[in-house]
Amino acid sequence: MRGFLRRVSRIRDLLAGRMDGALTEALVGQLKATKEGAWLAMAMIGGEVGRTGAHEQMRSIEHLGDTERARLVEELKGALVTPIDREDLFRLSRSIDDVLDSLRDFVRESHLYRVPEQIRFAPLLDQVIVGIEALERAVRDLASRPSGVVQDALEAKKAGGAVRRMYQYEISRIFSGELTAEAMKERELVRRLEIVGMAIGHAADAIADGAMKR
Repeated sequence: MRGFLRRVSRIRDLLAGRMDGALTEALVGQLKATKEGAWLAMAMIGGEVGRTGAHEQMRSIEHLGDTERARLVEELKGALVTPIDREDLFRLSRSIDDVLDSLRDFVRESHLYRVPEQIRFAPLLDQVIVGIEALERAVRDLASRPSGVVQDALEAKKAGGAVRRMYQYEISRIFSGELTAEAMKERELVRRLEIVGMAIGHAADAIADGAMKR
Protein backbone atom coordinates (compact mmCIF):
# COMPACT_ATOMS: atom_id res chain seq x y z
CA MET A 1 0.00 0.00 0.00
CA ARG A 2 2.79 2.40 0.93
CA GLY A 3 4.55 1.76 -2.40
CA PHE A 4 1.31 2.39 -4.28
CA LEU A 5 0.76 5.70 -2.50
CA ARG A 6 4.33 6.76 -3.20
CA ARG A 7 3.84 6.04 -6.91
CA VAL A 8 0.57 7.99 -6.94
CA SER A 9 2.37 10.91 -5.31
CA ARG A 10 5.08 10.75 -7.95
CA ILE A 11 2.51 10.74 -10.75
CA ARG A 12 0.87 13.80 -9.19
CA ASP A 13 4.26 15.53 -9.05
CA LEU A 14 4.90 14.60 -12.68
CA LEU A 15 1.61 16.13 -13.77
CA ALA A 16 2.43 19.26 -11.77
CA GLY A 17 5.86 19.51 -13.39
CA ARG A 18 7.80 18.82 -10.22
CA MET A 19 10.92 16.66 -9.98
CA ASP A 20 11.42 13.67 -7.70
CA GLY A 21 12.62 15.21 -4.43
CA ALA A 22 13.59 11.86 -2.94
CA LEU A 23 16.55 11.69 -5.31
CA THR A 24 17.97 15.05 -4.30
CA GLU A 25 17.36 14.18 -0.65
CA ALA A 26 19.42 11.02 -1.03
CA LEU A 27 22.24 12.93 -2.72
CA VAL A 28 22.20 15.58 0.00
CA GLY A 29 22.29 12.79 2.58
CA GLN A 30 25.34 11.32 0.85
CA LEU A 31 27.06 14.70 0.82
CA LYS A 32 26.28 15.35 4.48
CA ALA A 33 27.89 12.04 5.42
CA THR A 34 30.88 12.86 3.23
CA LYS A 35 31.27 16.29 4.82
CA GLU A 36 31.07 14.70 8.25
CA GLY A 37 33.91 12.39 7.18
CA ALA A 38 36.00 15.36 6.04
CA TRP A 39 35.44 17.19 9.34
CA LEU A 40 36.38 14.03 11.23
CA ALA A 41 39.65 13.84 9.26
CA MET A 42 40.29 17.50 10.06
CA ALA A 43 39.64 16.90 13.77
CA MET A 44 41.99 13.92 13.69
CA ILE A 45 44.95 15.78 12.18
CA GLY A 46 44.34 18.63 14.62
CA GLY A 47 44.50 16.26 17.60
CA GLU A 48 40.90 16.83 18.66
CA VAL A 49 40.08 13.18 17.94
CA GLY A 50 42.55 10.31 18.37
CA ARG A 51 43.52 8.25 15.35
CA THR A 52 41.95 5.07 16.71
CA GLY A 53 38.74 6.87 17.60
CA ALA A 54 38.60 8.55 14.18
CA HIS A 55 39.11 5.20 12.49
CA GLU A 56 36.16 3.73 14.42
CA GLN A 57 33.91 6.75 13.86
CA MET A 58 34.62 6.72 10.14
CA ARG A 59 33.09 3.25 9.86
CA SER A 60 29.73 4.61 11.02
CA ILE A 61 29.99 7.61 8.70
CA GLU A 62 30.83 5.39 5.75
CA HIS A 63 27.85 3.16 6.56
CA LEU A 64 25.59 6.22 6.56
CA GLY A 65 26.92 7.31 3.18
CA ASP A 66 26.44 3.81 1.76
CA THR A 67 22.86 3.76 3.06
CA GLU A 68 22.06 7.05 1.31
CA ARG A 69 23.65 5.83 -1.91
CA ALA A 70 21.60 2.63 -1.77
CA ARG A 71 18.48 4.76 -1.22
CA LEU A 72 19.28 6.80 -4.32
CA VAL A 73 19.75 3.66 -6.44
CA GLU A 74 16.45 2.27 -5.16
CA GLU A 75 14.61 5.55 -5.78
CA LEU A 76 16.01 5.71 -9.32
CA LYS A 77 14.27 2.44 -10.17
CA GLY A 78 10.83 3.98 -9.74
CA ALA A 79 11.51 7.65 -10.47
CA LEU A 80 9.28 9.18 -13.13
CA VAL A 81 11.03 12.55 -13.25
CA THR A 82 14.70 13.03 -12.41
CA PRO A 83 16.48 16.35 -11.79
CA ILE A 84 19.13 15.44 -14.40
CA ASP A 85 19.73 12.39 -16.61
CA ARG A 86 19.83 9.09 -14.73
CA GLU A 87 23.38 8.38 -15.94
CA ASP A 88 24.60 11.73 -14.62
CA LEU A 89 22.82 11.16 -11.32
CA PHE A 90 24.50 7.78 -10.99
CA ARG A 91 27.91 9.27 -11.93
CA LEU A 92 27.43 12.00 -9.35
CA SER A 93 26.48 9.56 -6.61
CA ARG A 94 29.38 7.25 -7.47
CA SER A 95 31.87 10.14 -7.37
CA ILE A 96 30.55 11.32 -4.00
CA ASP A 97 31.00 7.75 -2.79
CA ASP A 98 34.60 7.86 -4.07
CA VAL A 99 35.23 11.03 -2.03
CA LEU A 100 34.03 9.37 1.16
CA ASP A 101 35.88 6.12 0.44
CA SER A 102 39.15 8.01 -0.05
CA LEU A 103 38.61 10.01 3.15
CA ARG A 104 38.05 6.67 4.90
CA ASP A 105 41.34 5.41 3.47
CA PHE A 106 43.12 8.58 4.62
CA VAL A 107 41.88 8.11 8.19
CA ARG A 108 42.62 4.37 8.16
CA GLU A 109 46.15 4.84 6.86
CA SER A 110 46.78 7.64 9.33
CA HIS A 111 45.77 5.17 12.04
CA LEU A 112 48.15 2.56 10.63
CA TYR A 113 51.15 4.73 9.69
CA ARG A 114 51.23 7.07 12.71
CA VAL A 115 52.80 9.88 10.68
CA PRO A 116 53.66 12.84 12.96
CA GLU A 117 52.84 16.51 12.22
CA GLN A 118 49.74 15.79 10.16
CA ILE A 119 48.43 19.30 10.75
CA ARG A 120 50.21 20.26 7.54
CA PHE A 121 47.38 18.48 5.67
CA ALA A 122 44.83 20.99 7.02
CA PRO A 123 44.86 23.28 3.93
CA LEU A 124 44.09 20.31 1.68
CA LEU A 125 41.23 19.14 3.89
CA ASP A 126 39.93 22.71 4.08
CA GLN A 127 39.57 22.76 0.29
CA VAL A 128 37.97 19.32 0.40
CA ILE A 129 35.27 20.73 2.68
CA VAL A 130 34.84 23.77 0.39
CA GLY A 131 34.34 21.42 -2.55
CA ILE A 132 31.83 19.21 -0.75
CA GLU A 133 29.81 22.23 0.37
CA ALA A 134 29.75 23.56 -3.21
CA LEU A 135 28.47 20.19 -4.42
CA GLU A 136 25.77 20.27 -1.75
CA ARG A 137 24.66 23.71 -2.95
CA ALA A 138 24.61 22.44 -6.52
CA VAL A 139 22.36 19.51 -5.60
CA ARG A 140 19.98 21.74 -3.66
CA ASP A 141 19.89 24.19 -6.58
CA LEU A 142 18.77 21.47 -9.00
CA ALA A 143 15.20 21.95 -7.83
CA SER A 144 15.15 25.48 -6.42
CA ARG A 145 17.61 27.42 -8.60
CA PRO A 146 18.72 25.45 -11.68
CA SER A 147 20.56 28.45 -13.10
CA GLY A 148 23.01 28.31 -10.19
CA VAL A 149 24.01 24.66 -10.59
CA VAL A 150 26.81 25.21 -13.10
CA GLN A 151 28.37 27.99 -11.00
CA ASP A 152 28.20 25.79 -7.89
CA ALA A 153 29.80 22.95 -9.83
CA LEU A 154 32.57 25.29 -11.03
CA GLU A 155 33.34 26.24 -7.42
CA ALA A 156 33.53 22.56 -6.50
CA LYS A 157 35.81 21.91 -9.48
CA LYS A 158 38.12 24.75 -8.41
CA ALA A 159 38.33 23.36 -4.88
CA GLY A 160 39.20 19.91 -6.23
CA GLY A 161 41.86 21.50 -8.43
CA ALA A 162 43.29 23.37 -5.45
CA VAL A 163 43.67 20.08 -3.57
CA ARG A 164 45.59 18.60 -6.49
CA ARG A 165 47.92 21.62 -6.73
CA MET A 166 48.65 21.42 -3.01
CA TYR A 167 49.38 17.74 -3.46
CA GLN A 168 52.01 18.58 -6.07
CA TYR A 169 53.73 21.02 -3.72
CA GLU A 170 53.66 18.46 -0.92
CA ILE A 171 55.17 15.80 -3.17
CA SER A 172 57.90 18.22 -4.23
CA ARG A 173 58.68 18.91 -0.57
CA ILE A 174 58.78 15.20 0.31
CA PHE A 175 61.00 14.28 -2.63
CA SER A 176 63.41 17.14 -1.94
CA GLY A 177 64.46 15.40 1.30
CA GLU A 178 65.69 11.97 2.19
CA LEU A 179 63.27 9.26 1.07
CA THR A 180 62.90 7.50 4.40
CA ALA A 181 60.11 5.10 5.36
CA GLU A 182 58.38 7.97 7.17
CA ALA A 183 58.57 10.14 4.04
CA MET A 184 56.96 7.41 1.96
CA LYS A 185 54.17 7.01 4.50
CA GLU A 186 53.55 10.75 4.29
CA ARG A 187 53.48 10.49 0.51
CA GLU A 188 50.76 7.82 0.71
CA LEU A 189 48.61 10.01 2.94
CA VAL A 190 48.87 13.08 0.75
CA ARG A 191 48.15 10.90 -2.28
CA ARG A 192 44.86 9.88 -0.65
CA LEU A 193 43.87 13.52 -0.45
CA GLU A 194 44.77 14.07 -4.10
CA ILE A 195 42.37 11.23 -4.98
CA VAL A 196 39.69 13.01 -2.92
CA GLY A 197 40.29 16.17 -4.96
CA MET A 198 39.99 14.23 -8.21
CA ALA A 199 36.71 12.64 -7.09
CA ILE A 200 35.30 16.07 -6.21
CA GLY A 201 36.19 17.21 -9.72
CA HIS A 202 34.45 14.18 -11.24
CA ALA A 203 31.32 14.86 -9.16
CA ALA A 204 31.36 18.50 -10.31
CA ASP A 205 31.60 17.38 -13.94
CA ALA A 206 28.69 14.97 -13.53
CA ILE A 207 26.27 17.52 -12.10
CA ALA A 208 27.39 20.26 -14.52
CA ASP A 209 26.96 17.92 -17.50
CA GLY A 210 23.52 16.96 -16.28
CA ALA A 211 22.49 20.58 -15.75
CA MET A 212 23.65 21.62 -19.23
CA LYS A 213 21.51 18.91 -20.84
CA ARG A 214 18.29 20.14 -19.24
